[in-house]
Amino acid sequence: MSLVKSISGIRGTIGGPVGEGLTPVDIVRFTAAYATQRRAQMPDNNKVVVGRDARLSGHMVEPIVCGTLMGMGFDVVNIGLASTPTTELAVIGEKAAGGIILTASHNPKQWNALKLLNANGEFLTDAEGKEVLKIANDQAFEFAEVDNLGHMAHKDYLPYHIEQVLNLKLVDREAIAKRNFTVAIDCVNSVGGIAIPAILRALGVQNIIQLNCEPTGHFAHNPEPLPQHLTQISDLLKSGKADVGFVVDPDVDRLAIICENGDMFGEEYTLVSVADYVLSQTPGNTVSNMSSTRALSDITRLHGGEYKASAVGEVNVTTLMRQFGAVIGGEGNGGVIYPECHYGRDALVGIALFLSRLAHETMTVSELRKTFPNYCISKNRIDLRPDMDVDAILAHVKQVYQNERINDIDGVKIDFADGWVHLRKSNTEPIIRVYSEAATMEEANAVAQKVIDEVWKS
Repeated sequence: MSLVKSISGIRGTIGGPVGEGLTPVDIVRFTAAYATQRRAQMPDNNKVVVGRDARLSGHMVEPIVCGTLMGMGFDVVNIGLASTPTTELAVIGEKAAGGIILTASHNPKQWNALKLLNANGEFLTDAEGKEVLKIANDQAFEFAEVDNLGHMAHKDYLPYHIEQVLNLKLVDREAIAKRNFTVAIDCVNSVGGIAIPAILRALGVQNIIQLNCEPTGHFAHNPEPLPQHLTQISDLLKSGKADVGFVVDPDVDRLAIICENGDMFGEEYTLVSVADYVLSQTPGNTVSNMSSTRALSDITRLHGGEYKASAVGEVNVTTLMRQFGAVIGGEGNGGVIYPECHYGRDALVGIALFLSRLAHETMTVSELRKTFPNYCISKNRIDLRPDMDVDAILAHVKQVYQNERINDIDGVKIDFADGWVHLRKSNTEPIIRVYSEAATMEEANAVAQKVIDEVWKS
């Protein structure tokens, strides 16, 4: 069993001994700790939003979280089956003290998590997250007496979310409807099966081919939207039945695009394509994390803007976006963050902007993909032995490549003229992640192996 405690939330496998999995006892403890931290931050606001994806354990986790919050004296706005971005927007809409999203994102069905939001509908900062973990460890919380218990209201925030997307200036519903696209979708049997057909219909798409859209929690395939898991929708597109395919993860903050010929558009290029459209209409700056493709930097410069890379983690991306005044940003895992809507990865926003862009083009999706700088990312790992000093390893790598451009805000990233390598210690496993990018996969693998060889020399 596994229980992973981090600043952004608590995730774990369901069941097992207390403290070793996401058990009811652990759910109460961390929910109460979060409520304690929220009360300290916002003593005059006792409202918290709760939303969940469709995974099987949600029926168990949801009442425990809601009951604990009410037991701490908080009023709960329970929005039921809802995507992560919908829950984030609901926090803003309700002017709540925060929110809890019950989702383990792309993890398999045995996992669930409590993702913790602040009053802006964004993930907790590093300091806020550490405070929650400290409170949970000390069990420094006090439950409300009977006259001070919270209450619960049930609301549906999907219509509000869709309205916010349709109101975006760069979303062109009329152009989308006029093109009469046929769109195939795979929503991996979670809340995307509710949200994605709804946003497509609102955008004027009449022809929708739905795969795995029943929100049963019985995932039809591995829920991470990677090419090896998307053969069903790829085969459908190869048959010529649709103009484009969209795939989301269980909580609908990641978006993968499939070309009309069944080829993968490339998860890294979801953000690139949407950013290219946004920058063509509203020039400005962009941000993504250090492990995302260089193509975003390339197109940003072509549009006259500046690009910056943040540490890995959505809260790090959004923080830098604010500081840098970025008009668009996100992560290379298919996460589009468009501040005109909200500061959170949002597949509904990504779909609306992508279709708006496609509606104004005469080219197919595969032809559009060819217009962007082409890079390949290789993802490798180094399994750590107990005697290995990660800080010393990274220091050695920095020394070896001191004549290259080095960024060490999150591990070590080495920028070469024709590619890059990023090494960072995993927060959840005893490994060093080694991501690399170059013009071809062979070159990306080669440059990664060269740096890995240096690690073993250290």
